[in-house]
Amino acid sequence: LDYKIRRTFTSINMLTNFCTLCATVTRVSSSTRNFTIVNSCKETIWLGITHSENISGGGFELKPQKSTVYTASSGWGGRIWARTSCKFNKNGNGTCQTGSCGSTLNCTGPSSPPTSIAEFNLGEIDYYDVSLVDGFNLPVIVKAFNGTGNCSTAGCDGDLRQNCPSDLTLKAKGKVIACRSACDVYKTDEYCCRGKYGNPDTCLPSNYSKSFKQVCPAAYSYAYDDPTSIITCSGANYVVAFCASRHLNFRVKVGLQNSKDIYFH
Repeated sequence: LDYKIRRTFTSINMLTNFCTLCATVTRVSSSTRNFTIVNSCKETIWLGITHSENISGGGFELKPQKSTVYTASSGWGGRIWARTSCKFNKNGNGTCQTGSCGSTLNCTGPSSPPTSIAEFNLGEIDYYDVSLVDGFNLPVIVKAFNGTGNCSTAGCDGDLRQNCPSDLTLKAKGKVIACRSACDVYKTDEYCCRGKYGNPDTCLPSNYSKSFKQVCPAAYSYAYDDPTSIITCSGANYVVAFCASRHLNFRVKVGLQNSKDIYFH
């Protein structure tokens, strides 16, 4: 990914102990990759998807305990996130409490903070991460399948809304609906890693980002949190799961017509 840009913006069954979630992902080809996007939350979410070189993008509704497949080119780079508590009219115009990317169902701009964002740069080697640089609105994890390399799970399955510093909370009707970043709240160069703090030697973890990292050790907590947060993999398809545990056991088997079924236990 262009990390300067990134830092700027920076039917499924219930996932219980005895239930199974199943989504179909087609085999990786030389020209496309599949992202199975899973809503394991109790509420409906509205996905936002943008390309790293074009802030306009797509968007769609995803009901609780449902999944869908988004197909991208093998060289795709972009972001996937969830918008919450949205209200759109029949023309696709409306607003969301968190994650807004314009005033329409299809995104016309980047996500508005605070938002948890899954980020990808696909190529011969894929780079992916989950960023909390712009804050947190929902838990999200990224799992790679059938790839080679590190390919470990990225993201955060903890709920920062329950541990958010009081001065960073975003509330609606008395309920914490998101956790803002210190940069978003205080807008200082030090918290935003800009000006004389615009490099990894001078932009260091703050007490706020450390509290994020404690809950979400496999996610970006501030702009230069690269060593413990960015993951590489080659030739993979991906699952982007909201409100799901990173410890779920994903079992993959080859099915009919060269498809692959992914089962979550």
